[in-house]
Amino acid sequence: MAVSTTKKVLVTRFDREPLSGFVNPQSYLLAEGLELLSQGGAVSIVPYDEIKLVCFVRDFHQGEPRKELRLFGTRPKMEGLWIRMRFRDGDAMDGMLANNLLTLDSYGFSVIPPDPGFQNQRVFVPKAALTGVQVLGVVGSPLRMRKTKPTPKEQLEMFDKPE
Repeated sequence: MAVSTTKKVLVTRFDREPLSGFVNPQSYLLAEGLELLSQGGAVSIVPYDEIKLVCFVRDFHQGEPRKELRLFGTRPKMEGLWIRMRFRDGDAMDGMLANNLLTLDSYGFSVIPPDPGFQNQRVFVPKAALTGVQVLGVVGSPLRMRKTKPTPKEQLEMFDKPE
């Protein structure tokens, strides 16, 4: 039995009206652009240089992330690379990128936005839309394990150790 794998997206473009439709998350990124199935059923290829954001949404009426929700107010809690992306039009947006080189895509960055529960669950940003990407922090790095402090010799054990 075939299972529907399409996801709802809103595509924000630089100099044109936004588009809404569906993408297959396994195959929507093509060499020539993003493959989009419109709500009317037409398939089109949107070139990467036209796209600013591809927002994976629960509802088409949500829109792109509001300006006040595009940057983290404090250090994020989820694991990954905390990045700040600078767009060609001067905007900026933070996101959490997976700290795994195998998940990086050659066409852009798939990030978790600062407030994924509010509007957008995930955002894809094409490299062609950016003038720069800055890593602000690594959250949950396996290299930074907590060191246990040795117990002072004069401190008594709470429980006897079995022998």
